[in-house]
Amino acid sequence: MKCELEVTGMRCGGCELLVKEALGELDGIENVDVSHAAGRVSLEFDPLKVSLEKIKAVIGEQGFSVSE
Repeated sequence: MKCELEVTGMRCGGCELLVKEALGELDGIENVDVSHAAGRVSLEFDPLKVSLEKIKAVIGEQGFSVSE
């Protein structure tokens, strides 16, 4: 399943890396593209392994706000 989320609070490449690494640790994440400049996280995931709510929670745990 493909998804694009609007993420606020990312300010640099380090923020991008933080989000990408945190999501990469989740089982079921297949592809992640993060852009602090665009304020977007685009990803592909297996909804049988990880929920969208869990993905949003993990991004939130890194200190960023998520909306669709």
